[in-house]
Amino acid sequence: MNMMKLLLLVLLAAQLSLMPVQSLLINKDSDNGGNSEAQKSEQIDLAKWGIYKDGTHPVETTKGINNALKWANQNGKTSASLPSGTYLIDKNSRIEMVSNMLFELPMDAVLKKETNDKESYQLMYIGYGIHHVTLKGGTYYGDKEKHDYSKKDNKYSSGTHEGGYGIMTAGATDVTIDGVKAVNFTGDGLILGGYGTMIQDLYENHFVSGEFDNKGKNISNAKKIRTKNPIPLNNVIFKTEREFELSNAQKLPSSFDLFFYKADSTFISKLANRKLRDKLTIPAGATQFNLVFNQATKDKAYVEVWNRKATQNVTVKNSEFAFNRRQGITVGGADQVLISNNSLHDMKGTAPQAGIDVEGGFEVNGYLNTNVVISDNEFYNNAAYDVVLFDGHDAVVDNNHLASKGAIGLAISQPFKGATVTNNHFDGSRLIAAHDAAFIGNKMNDSYTTLEGPNIQIDGMEFTDSVLGISSKVPFGISVSNVTMYNNKKSDSGLSIWKEPIHLKDVTIIGESKLRSIVGGVAEGSIFDNLKVIGFNTFYDLSLPPGTYNGCQFEGAEGGNNGVLSLSASGKYVFDHCTFKPPASGGASLLGNHPNLVLTVQNSTFEIQGNTQAISIQAAKSALVENNTINANALTNTSVELLRIGDYWKQKEKHRVLKAVIRGNTFNTNLAAIGISTIYAGTSAPVYLIENNTLYTAKLALKKNDKDQNNVLK
Repeated sequence: MNMMKLLLLVLLAAQLSLMPVQSLLINKDSDNGGNSEAQKSEQIDLAKWGIYKDGTHPVETTKGINNALKWANQNGKTSASLPSGTYLIDKNSRIEMVSNMLFELPMDAVLKKETNDKESYQLMYIGYGIHHVTLKGGTYYGDKEKHDYSKKDNKYSSGTHEGGYGIMTAGATDVTIDGVKAVNFTGDGLILGGYGTMIQDLYENHFVSGEFDNKGKNISNAKKIRTKNPIPLNNVIFKTEREFELSNAQKLPSSFDLFFYKADSTFISKLANRKLRDKLTIPAGATQFNLVFNQATKDKAYVEVWNRKATQNVTVKNSEFAFNRRQGITVGGADQVLISNNSLHDMKGTAPQAGIDVEGGFEVNGYLNTNVVISDNEFYNNAAYDVVLFDGHDAVVDNNHLASKGAIGLAISQPFKGATVTNNHFDGSRLIAAHDAAFIGNKMNDSYTTLEGPNIQIDGMEFTDSVLGISSKVPFGISVSNVTMYNNKKSDSGLSIWKEPIHLKDVTIIGESKLRSIVGGVAEGSIFDNLKVIGFNTFYDLSLPPGTYNGCQFEGAEGGNNGVLSLSASGKYVFDHCTFKPPASGGASLLGNHPNLVLTVQNSTFEIQGNTQAISIQAAKSALVENNTINANALTNTSVELLRIGDYWKQKEKHRVLKAVIRGNTFNTNLAAIGISTIYAGTSAPVYLIENNTLYTAKLALKKNDKDQNNVLK
């Protein structure tokens, strides 16, 4: 993914290097607004073209700008500018950009959309076939404040008035937007869209029973349907675009075979088992094609043939998108896009209300987004989202400040695949990801994540007063490594794990949450390698999920009267080579209490600071405590039971620990306290195996039927 980002940057830099650098005269205007940068582009002669810069005469001004740009293009000019002023753009038209043109404005040149009642409009349009365009500087200003939202464009339109755009591309190529300001539009400041041409729609009467053989000849087959007549490839779009697709199928399977032919019906080639929305390249000489679907009936069959051309090779940089109703930028059908070093803020009014929304509607017959890089941008005060990766594939989100407090900093939705998210700061903003994403080197404060998976990886992330929330849909669909979490008792922050098991490695949680630092309800089987929970809030316990804990460390903050590591879920818990340090004032360090608990504690160390139990097992299917060291050198009470099987308060009830083996452990105490106790195991308790333990100063308190062998009291 990082290689993809590098390739994108190289390609975009190469594209920019091809832009003409000379500035050719259109006509000079002495009023240049004092902008030395703008002086590099020669100004359009306002009087010659009938353009007004005082915010009046929108029809004449719009027509004049368009005529000037057309003249420049037709006469080999490659740059144009307007002087400072306000240019009112006609509510019924727009500026139509031309190819091979730098359109440069001083920042106090305002292109303002005339107040209107339209659901959809554009101020600047860069359409299909337009290429090598740079928009530099200037303010693009919408009519949001005075817009009439009561009308509809037609009786079938939505009435939401979310289609008012500042700058719109539709299938353009090689576009740079640099240092512009796009604000106060009823929809988006900028939309990078595709250009669609419907070639033909096919209904059930276009199909008959049968198929074609590998030589393109029709043959009988009652289990399949084929096109009755070839579909021609004679649309004018195919003079420049040599791809098409099938989409919006109804009552048809998602795969098909396709057969290309020349004009004289000579067979050319076959494409087997292609999918709806696949890009289908037209071979040389092909003028028509036939289709075969693997189903017997043609009843209510329907499919559309489309050409869809994405906007390609776009750079948006050094710009500001703000106070728009819907979006700052929508990537709605684009490929090879770099959005870098922009400010996107205060989007509010109609959903989604995002700084950047990568959403082409591909899943509902729209456009595909691919290869999008969003880097080094500043986001704040957006009502719902900073960045949305809704559909498409392959995006890099790198080194952005995502600071819309309480909103979603980044949402990766189910239809999007292949996101790499690196070095971003989620500053009070949330992170939501459905699947297929890698998060590397990010940080978050005062917020939380919602991660579902599968195929989500977190490697290197720092959380401050935040929740790392994981709800994996499939076992090990999410992996987490090299994470540090800092809690300052400001919120219910920490680790929250739900649903299916996951793998965590080198996760450190430091400081007190307002409640528990770890919570969850996850199926058994998770793996925790080198998990460290240091100084957690000991007024509450830690509710550890079942799993295998390797090389982990748990240390409670002093002052609380609890601090228990609670094993209260059904399933298997293994603690191997772990370290436990409960607070002096706390309760048991490790508390097992579930009838289906299967517990193993081995090769671990307990550092007891006061009159605190190390291990208390009140209910379990089985418990193995083996080869551990329990150090308790600050005891003041000899009645402390460092390892207890059973519950003092339920000793007259039926036993709840079905099997226990306590073997090979070492107890070091400063007083003759109880090292191992089983006398409160409950009525009819089975034989527990207590063997090969060494107790320095501490004693044994075992029930009569226990198997007590090779234990050493020193």
